[in-house]
Amino acid sequence: MRRIRAAAIGAVTLSLALAASACGGGTSTDGGGSGGSPKTLTYWASNQGASIEVDKDVLQPELDKFEEQTGIKVELEVVPWSDLLNRILTATTSGQGPDVLNIGNTWSASLQATGALLPWDQAAFDTIGGKDRFVDSALGSTGAQGQDPAAVPLYSMAYALYYNKQMFADAGITEPPATWDQLIADGQKLSGDGKWGLAVEGSNPSENIHHAVVFAKQHGADFFTADGTPDFTSDAAVTGVKQFVDLMAKDKIVAPGNAEYAQNQSISDFAKGKTAMLLWQSASANLKSQGMSEDAYGVAPVPVQSGAPGTGTGVNSMVMGINLAVFKNTDNLDGATEFVKFMTSDAEQKILNQAYSSIPPVKGAQQDTAFTTDANAVLKDTLAGSAVAAPQVPDESQFETAVGTAVKELFADAAAGRAVTEDSVKAALEKAQQQMPAK
Repeated sequence: MRRIRAAAIGAVTLSLALAASACGGGTSTDGGGSGGSPKTLTYWASNQGASIEVDKDVLQPELDKFEEQTGIKVELEVVPWSDLLNRILTATTSGQGPDVLNIGNTWSASLQATGALLPWDQAAFDTIGGKDRFVDSALGSTGAQGQDPAAVPLYSMAYALYYNKQMFADAGITEPPATWDQLIADGQKLSGDGKWGLAVEGSNPSENIHHAVVFAKQHGADFFTADGTPDFTSDAAVTGVKQFVDLMAKDKIVAPGNAEYAQNQSISDFAKGKTAMLLWQSASANLKSQGMSEDAYGVAPVPVQSGAPGTGTGVNSMVMGINLAVFKNTDNLDGATEFVKFMTSDAEQKILNQAYSSIPPVKGAQQDTAFTTDANAVLKDTLAGSAVAAPQVPDESQFETAVGTAVKELFADAAAGRAVTEDSVKAALEKAQQQMPAK
């Protein structure tokens, strides 16, 4: 999911949404739903580019193309990440939603549980060319296991380590770190004189949860048991979260001010040479918007404990990305399905994913030379072999907020000079677990 995910949603709000099963898009007269017309669709797009205006510039020509081909006009609204989840949940209860919308792929199971989204069974997939057009890693983040997907993959992303080539050369570092021990050692060489080894977004719960899941996985932990019960305080989960926060608290390679970062400030610092390394998902477009040349940075897999990314404890990213969903009670189901088919066609996948520096989840589009750069090779390899899907549980969005906020508070402690210990990390995760709905 992307770009800045502020999944600020409380358990009460989601509970209301769950109670309003299948209450989705439809017939509002103020821009929600299709308004009963087979010649119009309303589309909520997530903010993928450097600004909402950038997204409009990317998307509108494609929507015009769709109208030319089908006669169906698409009314576009680009929704900031800070508003998107709450807007979607409100739509599930009010019925005043769009026909088609983007959802962060980590929300798939939570939104699936509302019953408001069209299930994509085999027959539905057949209308857009078949399920086997999509890569497995992307399909794995479309809803709960054993159920028909709640959405169709649109953009795929993965985390990578971005590093400043000149800063590395000046410090005598000849290759990017493959383990966290190497990253810390390099980061300490690169820190000083107002510059820092690594940038994070410590005040962004959604960025925090992505890293928390990865660090926990690298120590053998999951945040949920097999039956979906929260398990936030295992020794391995505590160790993983502490290792992440310790990059600031103990290792001193992250500036204390990063505890307040939540809106792409880490991207800006990296692009301006204030920090030497950045952990980010599909960052090339954002770095370009900040004026950083592609020649100025390298891209490598996110480090792992052993130095060998892969499955199990070699996991180094969540499977990130955007899915395309249809509200079940849209008044223009045929048009909405046609739009999904258009947006996931090979041709459109090449155009849109190239614009956003993401990876097409459609196999045919992935083969295009636009996606064979060194940076994209790292992202594709990560998605294929060393990324893990977000927990596909109905309470995933509350999990993101609760644990992501716990990590935010731990970063605040580190920045203020308060000790970050195993006990304090466990207490923060215990508090987060208590905020989860009772099973």
